[in-house]
Amino acid sequence: MVCSGNCGATRGISDLYIGMILFPLGNPIFAHLGSAGISIYYVSTIVSQLIFSTGSIFRGAVGSELIEVVPFFHNMAQKITDIVGEDDPDAVIATTIVAYATSSMMTGLVFYLMGKFKFGYMVGFIPRHILIGCIGGVGWFLIATGFEVSARLDGSLEYDLDTLRKLTQADTVLLWIFPLVLAIVLFYGQSKVRSKYFLPLYILAIPLIFYIFVAAIDALNADTLRDHGWIFQGPPPDEPWWYFYTLYQFKLVRWDAVAEVIPAMLALTFFGILHVPINVPALALNCGEDNADLDKELKLHGYSNFLSGCFGSIQNYLVYANTVFFIRSGGDRRLAGYILAALTFCTMLIGPSLIGFIPVMMVGTLIFDLGFELLLEAVWLPRKKLKVAEYLTVIAIVLVMGIYDFVVGIGVGILLAFVSLIIQTSRVSAIRGTYDGDIVTSTVRRNPSQHHYLHQAGQQIYIIKLNGYLFFGTIVSVEEKIRAILDDNVFAKKPIKFLILDLWHVSGLDYSAGEAFNTISRLLDNKGVLLVLSGVDADSQLGRNLRAVGLGNDKIEVTMLPNLNSALESCENELLKTLYARQEELNGAKRNATASLDVPATTTTSAFSSFDPPFNSPRQNHLAEAAREALTNVEVQRPSRWQSFKEPLRLMLQVFQGLSDKNEDFWFQAASYFKRKEYAAGKVLFQRGEPAHGFYLVERGILRAEYDLPQGWLCESIVAGTTCGELPFFSETERTATAQVDRDCVVWQMDRESWEKLQNDHPDVARELLRISLKLTSERMSAITSYILAMAG
Repeated sequence: MVCSGNCGATRGISDLYIGMILFPLGNPIFAHLGSAGISIYYVSTIVSQLIFSTGSIFRGAVGSELIEVVPFFHNMAQKITDIVGEDDPDAVIATTIVAYATSSMMTGLVFYLMGKFKFGYMVGFIPRHILIGCIGGVGWFLIATGFEVSARLDGSLEYDLDTLRKLTQADTVLLWIFPLVLAIVLFYGQSKVRSKYFLPLYILAIPLIFYIFVAAIDALNADTLRDHGWIFQGPPPDEPWWYFYTLYQFKLVRWDAVAEVIPAMLALTFFGILHVPINVPALALNCGEDNADLDKELKLHGYSNFLSGCFGSIQNYLVYANTVFFIRSGGDRRLAGYILAALTFCTMLIGPSLIGFIPVMMVGTLIFDLGFELLLEAVWLPRKKLKVAEYLTVIAIVLVMGIYDFVVGIGVGILLAFVSLIIQTSRVSAIRGTYDGDIVTSTVRRNPSQHHYLHQAGQQIYIIKLNGYLFFGTIVSVEEKIRAILDDNVFAKKPIKFLILDLWHVSGLDYSAGEAFNTISRLLDNKGVLLVLSGVDADSQLGRNLRAVGLGNDKIEVTMLPNLNSALESCENELLKTLYARQEELNGAKRNATASLDVPATTTTSAFSSFDPPFNSPRQNHLAEAAREALTNVEVQRPSRWQSFKEPLRLMLQVFQGLSDKNEDFWFQAASYFKRKEYAAGKVLFQRGEPAHGFYLVERGILRAEYDLPQGWLCESIVAGTTCGELPFFSETERTATAQVDRDCVVWQMDRESWEKLQNDHPDVARELLRISLKLTSERMSAITSYILAMAG
């Protein structure tokens, strides 16, 4: 009970001046509505207190209107006055008070929907410095209101010479000088005196000392002082607390004017929703409440604001500072909240009658002091915390709100935050990494001649990995990078044939980014470079967005493949055609499709053929040189000497060349330990987790090994002229992949029994096989590791 009375007394002081300035008292139309504003304020406070005390997780929750929303009400009142006209004051008042209540119901509806659909987290996406700027704008407004109320100005504070002359008149200067000085002393004193009773005692001392002077000096008279603006004009003696309900004259309401102030209502709602998702977590942290549900608290705010509007009142919120003060004073009980609501009701019954005795300087001091605090919080304290652009945004919001218009100030703040976000985001490159095709290769297991060739020819594949959401601010850096690659001087030194843009980590793109892809495809086409998009399916949302802007729909072909591995595989297969043509030239005639000519099937029809028409182009010359070097280094010309050898001896010599210096006589000893097997496409060779019973040499066809591991999925193509299953077989471990026949194949298998027999009969051959298997494993680990790191990078 004591804590409720203590908090009620403190609230009563603040309620009086906040309620009094609910309407712009400087406007003659609203000058007599100070007491009505107090009653409206109390009704909102009582409704919120009852709802929060009943349903909030914070049993000591205190609800009230925020002083920060008063500027929005003044903005609405002024616009309605301009629309309706000062010659019809009853319609202006009726329309204004209906707009106030409507804005409360609108705020309540938004709060409820946010809680219902769990949208509270979205407030976290609104930059905090926007709120700081709004708070600073409110501080400016309060200081201006302090001058209006204290100096008894007609209308709002205007920044012109007429207002300056009015403020400097002899009968006006003392009216605002006294509260301004008292506010400065209070503001400074609060930084030195930490007691929670300092503010209420200081404020209560003002009327006490004021009336001591009135009583002590015969020349001073209360009625005279009231006429000269030192004391507020009180309401008529017979005016009840519910007088404001008589102002609801719906037949006089100008609904077109209500519609005109909807933007101000929306701005007020926006300003309100910035507070609750910030205050609730902060209050939970302060009170040690681990079960706070933001969405539930948002719905409670929806109920309290909508009901407050239905009762003809205004917005209300859970007030962080008041709640902390109430709980620390012992009010952590729901009963204490109900008692506080009852005391507020009692205060409402007698509050308006006190207005006629309140010195203007007391209210002016409170208004000035709060304005100083909010300006300090917004302009001075964050100066070293915010970035320059953010701080300038805060200053811009404060100036526009204070000098021009409150709603426009919020709009300017949001616009500046949007521009700042674009600038900052565009500085973060959308390029995740760049690689050459000789560094990052596909996971296809190729024979030595192909491997050596692609190590040279792979330089004509260039990979750019993109990430994030691509929009007009970030796609610029991608286009600049590609233009740099295609620069004549750079391209002459390092020509490329394929550009792979990996979109695996791209979450989406806007229209501008899609159009940029069209520009990129044209730039590449002019240089004879094919664009390959990996990590995107043509039927996916990203693929549809790209097709929607016309990418690949004109004569310029663009290939889309599901992952980087398939894109690399397709490009490598096209590059290998030069190697095969060179092999045929060296052999003098076209050979039948042998093991060394099999390549993995791509998921799309080839769009790469005849892409480099001039046979003497730098790229084609580079490929021809790479093919010549590969065929020379691995001595592929030797197959003419091997034509008389039977399989699997010829196959072993081809597979093991470059890995072993042993000749055909040495490997002839192992030929009888391999058995020929033929498998049709679709046949599963072995399953992951099975014991390894065989080691395979692939003579013809293609196998596909799939690694379906807890860490992820990976696919590896195994072409003719290579090995399969050596590591689990020789290490006697379980299979790590599932191998399936992708194209009809012929393999030579060494089973477990043959391996044991070979170790007994020819241990030197067995040791050489083990050594080769380790080399093969090392090569595969290097290739797969490079690919995985590129995918993760």
